[in-house]
Amino acid sequence: VQLQASGGGLVQPGGSLRLSCAASGSLFKVNTVAWYRQAPGKEREWVAAITSGGSTDYTSSVKGRFTISRDNAKNTVCLQMNSLKSEDTAVYYCNSPYDLRYRFVTGSWGQGTLVTVSS
Repeated sequence: VQLQASGGGLVQPGGSLRLSCAASGSLFKVNTVAWYRQAPGKEREWVAAITSGGSTDYTSSVKGRFTISRDNAKNTVCLQMNSLKSEDTAVYYCNSPYDLRYRFVTGSWGQGTLVTVSS
């Protein structure tokens, strides 16, 4: 199952944006789905994850601002981003990690979706 991110755009600081991750097949076949991001000149980092059972996990910098959700029937995972900051500017990707620290993934990265937070 391949995962593809979409929904990025330009938003002002303090604004909100909702990203979507669409699965090419049944999302029921995927255990954990995670969002990652890569800012200009920086390494890709893990942002949020959700298991097939609905358990969620967030990196500390987005806790309380981002919410990850999953709809297996629609084969979609979403990332609701609120109170956006300039440091959230990055290309966002979704993928399926298979380790507990979300370092190793099963699929290709694809093009991702660009989120730019700027006034």
